[in-house]
Amino acid sequence: MFLRPFARRLLFGLVVLVVTLFPVGPNLRARARQQQRKLTSLQLGRAQDMLASVHAGVKKNYYDPKYHGLDVDARYKEFLERLKHAPTLGEAFRTIAAFLSGLNDSHTFFIPPRRGYRFDYGYRMQMVGDRCMITGVRPGSDAEKKLHPGDQVVSLGKFAVNRGDLWQLEYYLNSLAPMPATDFSLRDPAGNLRSEQVVTKYINVGHMKDMTIEGGLSGYWQLIMEEEQEEHLLRNRYVEAGDLMIWQLPMFIDDENAMADMFAKARKHKSLILDLRGNPGGDVTALEFMLGSVFDHDVKIATQVMRKDQKDLIAKSRKGNAFTGQLIVLVDSRSASASELFARVVQLEHRGTVVGDLSSGSVMESQVFPYQIGMEDLGGFDLDAMARSQGGVNLPQDQQGGYGTIVFYAASITRADLIMQDGKSLEKVGVTPDVMALPTAADLAAGRDPVLAKAAELADAKLDPAAAGKMFPFEWAPQ
Repeated sequence: MFLRPFARRLLFGLVVLVVTLFPVGPNLRARARQQQRKLTSLQLGRAQDMLASVHAGVKKNYYDPKYHGLDVDARYKEFLERLKHAPTLGEAFRTIAAFLSGLNDSHTFFIPPRRGYRFDYGYRMQMVGDRCMITGVRPGSDAEKKLHPGDQVVSLGKFAVNRGDLWQLEYYLNSLAPMPATDFSLRDPAGNLRSEQVVTKYINVGHMKDMTIEGGLSGYWQLIMEEEQEEHLLRNRYVEAGDLMIWQLPMFIDDENAMADMFAKARKHKSLILDLRGNPGGDVTALEFMLGSVFDHDVKIATQVMRKDQKDLIAKSRKGNAFTGQLIVLVDSRSASASELFARVVQLEHRGTVVGDLSSGSVMESQVFPYQIGMEDLGGFDLDAMARSQGGVNLPQDQQGGYGTIVFYAASITRADLIMQDGKSLEKVGVTPDVMALPTAADLAAGRDPVLAKAAELADAKLDPAAAGKMFPFEWAPQ
């Protein structure tokens, strides 16, 4: 799988039966702060078990047996000692994450246990060239009152914001240490500086997932609904206009029928604009199918450099079912992993034109390794009381009449580096577009999309930037 750390589908398989390690109170904002309570001996022991599992996973599965020169055993001992001094659960999770960060690998990271609540900051931001920009705010949120598309984020809290560190900052805020409020230093399109504090919204999603027949499988059906909502947000969107088709692909998903249907539509047109902006990557099978659908011959994607051997990754041509017209690929700073591989193969094979911003440079092949702690026999303990005090999952009774409490977590670990046909890796480098095209602060403020308009111009089509900006409006996930 080629995927950025924060893509939601990466985490979906870990949602089932997840519990948190910290107590749950009635107030959601207070609940978020409970990660800062003093670490209990039980929590410390579980955190140490997590670190041990992650360390063993890296030792066994990381693609580079030399770990880039890092002494992972010595580092494990160092961070095991640090855990003993972690004052809070949040700090314990950050310590485990920091252990893996020593590899400086975009696809190797810690996935902590899921919380009993969701949080919504209410804004989107990303790098546009060398500046971090607000690109959207959720209607009705506190962010809508204080932030505006086109604002430049000069700093967020105590952190300066730049291209190299933004993904780590987002990982910190979204996975390790959700903030009740975020403090911004901003520059508006006119160049004026101001400060704002944006309050985070917390949404209760239920601390426990009831997966029992007796409980009506309520947790199961909730997860099904969440998956359906996610699939809607990740659907293909397209516009057909004369000789041109514009296809927005939000993620590489292994759905051969859906991809084949889209290419059947594309073959009716002379030109195809494939919009991979914001695409975090996805499934390698989908990448192979997509590339095989734009080449009339088999093409090498990259060489997988694994722990013990190497293997060429080949996309098989779909021959008569391949699109052979003009191909234009759009990328931006959030285009990652499989989307970067697609764009770079198109460049190296001189198959089409890549337009937009420098991509993220997050190109490795990884696998998510799930772990669990628990299934302790709770004997005659009342499950609901246990859930209220410690966090739990409503599991069926075992043969002895006891219940089990399970904590789920995971680690994404890189299984292979990917070397392109030019002998280079895209990791920490990214794809430089053939045609650089960036929205200005004024474009973002007005909702214009000059990048898509430029791509249409290359396809001999006229598209007004304002109309282009309304073609695929951003859709917020339901709260």
